[in-house]
Amino acid sequence: MDKIELIKRNADEILNEKELAKTLKKKNLKVYCGYEPSGKIHLGHLVTIVKLLDLQKAGITPVVLLADWHAWLNRKGDWKFLEGQMKAWKKGMVAAGLSKAKFVRGTDFQKKESFIDDVLLMALSTTVNRGLRSMQTVARDIGSAKISQIIYPLMQIEDIKALDVDFVIGGMDQRKIHALGLEVFPKINMKKKPIFLHTGIISSLKGPGAKMSSSSPESLISIVDSKAEVEKKIKNAHCPEGGIKENPILEISRLLVFPVFEKMEIKRPDKFGGNVSYSSYKLLEEDFANKKLHPLDLKMAVSESLWKIIEPIKKAWK
Repeated sequence: MDKIELIKRNADEILNEKELAKTLKKKNLKVYCGYEPSGKIHLGHLVTIVKLLDLQKAGITPVVLLADWHAWLNRKGDWKFLEGQMKAWKKGMVAAGLSKAKFVRGTDFQKKESFIDDVLLMALSTTVNRGLRSMQTVARDIGSAKISQIIYPLMQIEDIKALDVDFVIGGMDQRKIHALGLEVFPKINMKKKPIFLHTGIISSLKGPGAKMSSSSPESLISIVDSKAEVEKKIKNAHCPEGGIKENPILEISRLLVFPVFEKMEIKRPDKFGGNVSYSSYKLLEEDFANKKLHPLDLKMAVSESLWKIIEPIKKAWK
């Protein structure tokens, strides 16, 4: 897989894609993704971590923001809690494969006068409604939003300028903040326009209508789960025969398993077709849609592969 394929893989949306060819001619490229260091690394985080690994393979340096101030503003914990979390997150992400990443603490640069000045400049031209809309998919209890949660997206935009990056990775839930960034970059004299890569989001294991949330443990898998818990959650997950929409097992296959292992081995008795190996997600999806691959056989393979991804992170987290 060449550099452009690695960069684009599993990006459901690319903003500012027209700059890609020009950007790739530059040296010392950097890709950024920010994480609120609160709670445990879970499947949602793993999607963007795996995407960072794609760009690391492409020779682009990952810059991981451990966004302690963002987490505090978003009411995710006090400073003592966040300090411990940042240490655990760094260990976990290195164990996931981000060996070449540069880890940056938010409060190490976000308190600089130049950073605050730019945030206030953007505040002058951003309406309250626009700020709230940008946070709708990432904030808790947006109906009772605090002013801090309107400052949050402006800080996130300034992070991109301050860290001087060429690529930005985020889930589709981040797209409204990034779209706002493209609008207000001229206000802060931001001349470099990065390329935004938005990944898909894994559906709740409970099925359509439910939301994957750390407040609902049965709806997601985190790196503190045991092998038995991972197997049980995958076995009980929503995965209708032949159904490819809002299917979390297929989404895990596409966004996590294939990017890490490049193939998937399905083990099954001869009477059910025998073992089969898929070299691409597309081939697997086609067989599943045509009911040539049973949900239980797929779940067993996904469970095995997913545990191989989680286990080293879990060990480093302790």
